[in-house]
Amino acid sequence: MADTANRVAELLEVLWGRAQEKAPSGPIPPSQLRALKVIEAQRSVNQRTLGDVLGTGPSSISRLCDRLEATGLLERIPSATSRREVELTLSAQGAKVLEELRQARMREVEAVLETMAPAHLGILAEGLEQLQQAARAHVGLHPAEDEDASAIA
Repeated sequence: MADTANRVAELLEVLWGRAQEKAPSGPIPPSQLRALKVIEAQRSVNQRTLGDVLGTGPSSISRLCDRLEATGLLERIPSATSRREVELTLSAQGAKVLEELRQARMREVEAVLETMAPAHLGILAEGLEQLQQAARAHVGLHPAEDEDASAIA
């Protein structure tokens, strides 16, 4: 099962790459994209938590956030709970870039799904929902109150 999931993930990476090239905002480095998705999913996160979720050290996370802030995709705001921390949130531009990328990805995936038999689509949807829940728990992402399936896609 893990081998099949890995092979599917590799094919999805190809589709994602095609989608990034077609997105109006253009390609985003994978490390930046992962960070943006985590920040979006959690709505607001501190650098330590972001580093924990991504499995990245503090200095690397700091540089990553510097780059995202410099490109206008991320905002740092003072924490409401600690004077020593800042919270990371998506900027309006960051949210727009993620939405454009999601739309481009969706078009790529829809082209593949249209070739599948309807009976298989229901089975696939159920399995993917379970995989998403298990993966979120594995990396320490907790669902938001109004989370939908696109929260970290």
